Amino acid sequence: MSEALANTPDKLVAGLYLVATPIGNSRDITLRALDILRDADVLVAEDTRTLRRLLEIHGVSVSGRPLISYNDHNGAGRRAQLLRHLKAGKSVALTSDAGTPGIADPGFALARAALAEGYKVEGAPGPTAAISALIVSGLPTDRFLFAGFLPPKKTARLADLKELAQTRATLVLYESPKRCLETIKDIGSVFGEGGQVAMCRELTKKFEEVRRGSLAELADYLKDNPPRGEVVLVVDRRAEVEGSVDLNRSLQAAMARQSVKDAVAEVSASLGLPRRDVYKAALELGKKS
Repeated sequence: MSEALANTPDKLVAGLYLVATPIGNSRDITLRALDILRDADVLVAEDTRTLRRLLEIHGVSVSGRPLISYNDHNGAGRRAQLLRHLKAGKSVALTSDAGTPGIADPGFALARAALAEGYKVEGAPGPTAAISALIVSGLPTDRFLFAGFLPPKKTARLADLKELAQTRATLVLYESPKRCLETIKDIGSVFGEGGQVAMCRELTKKFEEVRRGSLAELADYLKDNPPRGEVVLVVDRRAEVEGSVDLNRSLQAAMARQSVKDAVAEVSASLGLPRRDVYKAALELGKKS
């Protein structure tokens, strides 16, 4: 046991602890997460076998503590049991199979129920597939939207994509490897096949793969190379690309009949864009003319 773990107090304050665990590489776990998993009165896991293996790897003993499964199938029934543990003044540590509890899993419902009853809810941050994929995608990270899983039915999926296409943000999606090709095709039909995408597969694991390119290129690749394992799709912002075209057209028309200063003011007001961004675009157009 490390010195950091040995010097940590044995008693956790009563409450629900949302503990992030590795998405692949077992060493991607924080010392604080190990502290909580060692000291919590009750351990809760999406799959208790997965948590047992992780604890064994890091030398943390269950020591006769309750180890309770909590997942999509039994969540509604288990929440009442877990709330009783909280009512009894117990510290409860919740983990998902991989990543951060509450992100596209039933941990959210438990956290909300605990908060509604007035119990302490605390996060122990760490790995999450969405952020891990975003930072290696090569796509803009200044503004992004995590949209979880798209609907499995095509009609509903296309409806969601048409709505998501209006956001000026990089899009992060989770997807089943079986539906990955169809989803890429649908994104291309809404966003335009030339849009950029990164398919991030098996992140932090032995066979990690990040494939970058256009939506059309990725669709062609997937026809002969169906993916395996966990998949995250990161899609470039469509609205920003379309917006830049509209901005340039508006500027060209405005600059043809007035000064750059006046053109910037007019376009900024008409498109609702920051003046500094419009001025920068005007300078770029001036260099090209």
